[in-house]
Amino acid sequence: MTQRVELATVMDRFAVDGLVTEYAVAVDDGDWEGYRGLFAPDGRADYRSAGGIEGDAEQVAGWLSQSIDPFPMRQHLIVNRRVRFGQLDQDTGDTARIQADYINPMRFTADDSGSTAPDFVCGGRYAFALVRTYDGWRLREVVVQEKWRRTSPARQEPAATG
Repeated sequence: MTQRVELATVMDRFAVDGLVTEYAVAVDDGDWEGYRGLFAPDGRADYRSAGGIEGDAEQVAGWLSQSIDPFPMRQHLIVNRRVRFGQLDQDTGDTARIQADYINPMRFTADDSGSTAPDFVCGGRYAFALVRTYDGWRLREVVVQEKWRRTSPARQEPAATG
């Protein structure tokens, strides 16, 4: 491998890693326009393992917007990224696949307790398929494989007095 090819590979690794980070930040910040812009025109996402939907970026952005609205505090932590380039048949290096683990603590709308601890935490693995476009690397597919979730004990309603 020549130094030029090695440098191009390093630059691609930085670019695809940056795209995954932008994905997490867009979801955490509720930047749905930015979220849609991360996808290739035929890009799709599948959140069915987490109780969600599968669809194109527009559909999924709408669903995400509504489903995570009750959580003003969100923080995706995406780790253990395994990057592979050129996974498609006869590919010339213009595709990539990334497997990455995630943990996602979220907090419901603030209550009067003063606590800042998360009310809901889930974790699992993302499978990202990326394609190089004229605008740079874009998501072709995102599949969420939720492995676990934890919620805080249900909030107790005061007993009715007679």
